[in-house]
Amino acid sequence: MKRISALCFAAFALALLAACVSPQNPQDLKEKTAQATAEAKRDAKAVAQGIREGWSRDKPLDVNSATKDQLTQLPGITDADADRIVANRPYRTAEELESRHILPKSKYDRIADLVKAK
Repeated sequence: MKRISALCFAAFALALLAACVSPQNPQDLKEKTAQATAEAKRDAKAVAQGIREGWSRDKPLDVNSATKDQLTQLPGITDADADRIVANRPYRTAEELESRHILPKSKYDRIADLVKAK
């Protein structure tokens, strides 16, 4: 009787083990691969953006050629501020952002070290 119980238990354990390690459904595998690929792509884009930001941190942004998106990345610069900066180009110096009343002194002071005019 003990031998039959042991054989039944062994058969049950083997069946359970087979169910746990059976090959995955090909569709599930495709979906997981696609998800992992999308995550890796997203992460790579984030790394690239971080590298771009790191490089640009050391170089002042040229207010005469910067895009609206680049300008809005500056601290405190809104879409409306960026539109005014673009609309009133060209600038001889970055200080003209303040002297020509494009930006208030408080905003210009926040970005003064981050911008230049070529």
